Amino acid sequence: MAVASIDGGAEFTWAVARSAYKLMAYKDEYEVARLYSDGRFRAALAGEFESFRGMKVHLAPPFLAPIDPRTGKLRKMTFGAWMMPILAVLARFKGLREGPFDVFGRSPERRLERALRDAYLRTAQSLIDTICAGNLRECLEIAKAPLEVRGYGHVKSAAAEALLKRLLSFNRTVHPSEQRSPT
Repeated sequence: MAVASIDGGAEFTWAVARSAYKLMAYKDEYEVARLYSDGRFRAALAGEFESFRGMKVHLAPPFLAPIDPRTGKLRKMTFGAWMMPILAVLARFKGLREGPFDVFGRSPERRLERALRDAYLRTAQSLIDTICAGNLRECLEIAKAPLEVRGYGHVKSAAAEALLKRLLSFNRTVHPSEQRSPT
């Protein structure tokens, strides 16, 4: 049955679209670099302050940031304005994203984001293939689930891991022959 012909199908369609976008547009190191270096950040600073030479940014770059012994998570480091040209260079390397030379893509955080995105897209396709008036509420709940995962880095990881488990479980139930582990 086509989603459009179901009463409430449009809400499901928009939920899938918003959730898929959220999972595909995650903020990785290349995106953070772009946000800091595309000129809008500097223009916003110039609009607020006469001078910002003493600017500092707090980042937790993988492979550099120390691990907090209490939490086991990366600790943010403080960088001065000298970091802006480096971020501008890093932003230009976004073409490496998800390729063999993407050193940031190997981090547990990026692997989780890709696994969650891929599991959701498989789940969304299963939902689209099986949706009907009788299961619309359940399909809508699953379609909206990624919208509840918030934050960045380790802040969102617990919710993202829980959602990934839920999606993988759903996919094993719907398609037992397609059991694939996260990348």
